[in-house]
Amino acid sequence: MRKSVILCLVMLSLVSFSNPVMASEKEPMPINSATTNKVEEIPADVQILLDRLEAIKAMDKSELKSAERKELRAEVREIKSTLRANGNGLYISTGAIIIILLLIIIL
Repeated sequence: MRKSVILCLVMLSLVSFSNPVMASEKEPMPINSATTNKVEEIPADVQILLDRLEAIKAMDKSELKSAERKELRAEVREIKSTLRANGNGLYISTGAIIIILLLIIIL
């Protein structure tokens, strides 16, 4: 009985502590027309930024001067960082979910 309790505690602790690999930042999924047709509504400010990105992609950049291209690249980087920052979400680790479920079951 005592061994099984210790084994359960060890397994729970292994699951609850996250790896640095799991915490690494992943590349965001590319946004295309297939993902924008979802039922979820995209906020207006995010849609404005996405439309600006599409307009920049559609531009003919061969006629632009190097300074103008540099400004466009800086603008694209700024828009992408803004979009990443706006991707607020709630992230709960697996260990936290297990603990929450155990507390719900016990109480």
